[in-house]
Amino acid sequence: MDMENAGPLGNGLGQLPDPVTSATAVVDARGTVTGWSTGAHRLLGYPYEDVVGRPAKRLLGWTADAMGDFSEVLEGRSRTTPLRHQDGHPMEVELRAYPSLDREGNAQWLVVATPPQQTRPRQEPHPYEGEATAEEAFAQCYLPVMIYDAELRALRGSAGAARALGLTEGQMRGRRVTDILPPHICTTVEEGMRRVFETGEPELFHVHGRPRRGAHDRFWAVTVSPVRNAAGQVRHVQLIALDVTEQHRSRERLALLNDVSTQVGSTLDVAHTAQEMADVAVGRLADFISIDLLDSLFRGVEPRPSAEGSVALRRAAQQSVLPGIPESVIQPGDVDYYPESSPPARCLVTGRPSLHRTLDEAIKSWQTADPQRAVKVGAFGMHSIMVVPLRARGITLGVAVLVRHRLQEPFDEDDLLLAEEIAARAAVAVDNARRFTRERTTALALQRSLLPQRLAAQEAVEVAYRYLPARSRAGLGGDWFDVIPLSGARVALVVGDVVGHGLRASATMGRLRTAVRTLADVDLPPEELLVHLDDLVTHLRTEEGTATDSELEIVTDLVATCLYLVYDPVSRRCTAAGAGHPPPAVVTPDGTAEFIDLPVGPPLGMGGLPFEAVEWEVPRDTLLALYTDGLVEVPEHDLGKGMALLRRRLERPARSLETLCDDLVQTLLPAQPSDDVALLVARTRALDTGRVATWDLPPDPAAVAGARGEVSRLLANWGLDEVAFTAELVVSELVTNAIRYGGPPIQLRLIRDTVLICEVSDGSSSAPHMRRARIFDEGGRGLLLVAQFADRWGTRHLPGGKSIWAEIGIQNERS
Repeated sequence: MDMENAGPLGNGLGQLPDPVTSATAVVDARGTVTGWSTGAHRLLGYPYEDVVGRPAKRLLGWTADAMGDFSEVLEGRSRTTPLRHQDGHPMEVELRAYPSLDREGNAQWLVVATPPQQTRPRQEPHPYEGEATAEEAFAQCYLPVMIYDAELRALRGSAGAARALGLTEGQMRGRRVTDILPPHICTTVEEGMRRVFETGEPELFHVHGRPRRGAHDRFWAVTVSPVRNAAGQVRHVQLIALDVTEQHRSRERLALLNDVSTQVGSTLDVAHTAQEMADVAVGRLADFISIDLLDSLFRGVEPRPSAEGSVALRRAAQQSVLPGIPESVIQPGDVDYYPESSPPARCLVTGRPSLHRTLDEAIKSWQTADPQRAVKVGAFGMHSIMVVPLRARGITLGVAVLVRHRLQEPFDEDDLLLAEEIAARAAVAVDNARRFTRERTTALALQRSLLPQRLAAQEAVEVAYRYLPARSRAGLGGDWFDVIPLSGARVALVVGDVVGHGLRASATMGRLRTAVRTLADVDLPPEELLVHLDDLVTHLRTEEGTATDSELEIVTDLVATCLYLVYDPVSRRCTAAGAGHPPPAVVTPDGTAEFIDLPVGPPLGMGGLPFEAVEWEVPRDTLLALYTDGLVEVPEHDLGKGMALLRRRLERPARSLETLCDDLVQTLLPAQPSDDVALLVARTRALDTGRVATWDLPPDPAAVAGARGEVSRLLANWGLDEVAFTAELVVSELVTNAIRYGGPPIQLRLIRDTVLICEVSDGSSSAPHMRRARIFDEGGRGLLLVAQFADRWGTRHLPGGKSIWAEIGIQNERS
């Protein structure tokens, strides 16, 4: 039957029912079934091929009375008639016939069967017309509401559903979700409806997509609930869809802001902080982001944007949803020049954000002035742009440009407000990094000025060293090292660590290093030097008190550790003492490494506790490694494991001391050390007997002349005739002083090093002092002469007396 050509009915019953959703059949004038709907199939169980072409009477098993009833139906009156289901059981339905004509103009009838439970019971009129009101309320409901049958086909749809789907209710009827919605939406919805039919329990789930072609992506909270009959059976399901797009976007914005707060500013590096902002926002707010900062920020200098002319900004970070970031015209670290009239330049000057479409005059002007960027805009279909300043503490640090080309929706005012908030939070993190860079540069300059700039010349050891400042928010520490030449060709190796970080720790480190040098110049043994240094730290604590850095909240109580080691190349012996410091490592020429078992001394500043020294002999070419705890104690492992790793690395052969230092730093330390590191590596040398001469002298003034003669002959053999006169004069005065004021045993020793060293030792512990002799005095001029002719001189106390030494410069040394 051609239902589309069926005209208005003349029986006053209104328009034809929907043959897809209703139980309908078409009967011609001879009583033969010529049409059979899917609704009739569902109602009576007979498939289409078993019904069409057969007499309605024989197929349905109607009685004569039933046929009489059917005649009344054909006359336009509705009757309740018994029908027989395919399985044999009888069922009563209400029949209604609608006369029409077939394609040849013959009469036929559209018969509609309605089960009694689906008919509307007659009720007395309600004063509020309840049924009519409910029907109108459903039809006009603003929310999208749909009713589906057991085959998941639409029976009803509200005005809200028609508006959301872009279909009329008639177009929705009989159609499944798969005929209307995109696959990823309809699959979720249909699975939910099937479960509701099976379980009878309502379900809530969230979907998103475009409800119709040309619409924007929307987010929906979909509720599927059962519709039961009087017997409690689930006959239909009701689907209600709430548009929660704005709520979803609000949650997304809050989540994005939260991620910016937690993920941006994890380090105190300007470029890394900017990159974190780009990484968090791309794909969630924009398809491409570039962040350009004033070049001075990378040096920690106060930013000063230009008020006129083109603006030069350095690319700090960029990110894209596309691999390789093909939208960018420059690379991070490069400088980009923005025309004065371009939105980024105006944003930098005014400090105000702006929202643009690529068709805006400002963007067109920018593209005209920058053809390379215009090519990128066209190639990737960029259509919406936001330019946002990065401002913190009243200073504009740079600009962020956010672009959309994959997302079809343009930026709106809410997006601009979100971008402003993101930029404001990121700008604070960038400014913190900038301030940290400036303060760290200042502290590092101070600390490096307090550390040795060039090690003093000496022949006792070959040395290499490394100093690595901390890369943490706490700032620089107070680690230091030093190499101090001592009398008798000896050398002192020192490492120390002031507890705490910041400028105060660096300043304290400088004071302690100066004190160590002063005490070393007195030639104190290591354990005595640490006692005096401990007294100094205790006095400093008393004067300054305990200070707390209020900004960093790190206690910087004046406590320090120190290791002091003295090596004598003549005797090849080391003497060391420590104050709360890790022990030195010793690597013998055969490659065996071990740590010296030093007595555990208290850190400097504890006060009142003694220090003990250890002495041992080392072969020539022995390796000594002194270090601070920052080298071996890192977050990845504890002190014990770090020292074990250090020992294993020291046992591996290295081409040079510099190579060894690099290997230790790269192997033992993380990329961003949290504590300062001082490393001092020394390879011992030895002065052989050909460069050292020793004489035992009797306590007799006559021995002075013999000592002068021995010295003269020795210097001639060494090829040092040019200093012979000076050496004889110094030796004569020192020997005479020892015979006259000292006590036996008396010994004279000459050492040929970078300088000529003359030493005279005796058994008296009283130290001489230089005084100015009067005109008629017979003595008092000896040490004055020694001080005039020698480069340096001094006294060193020994376990059984003292030694007076003097150094004479060698002008032309021959090997």
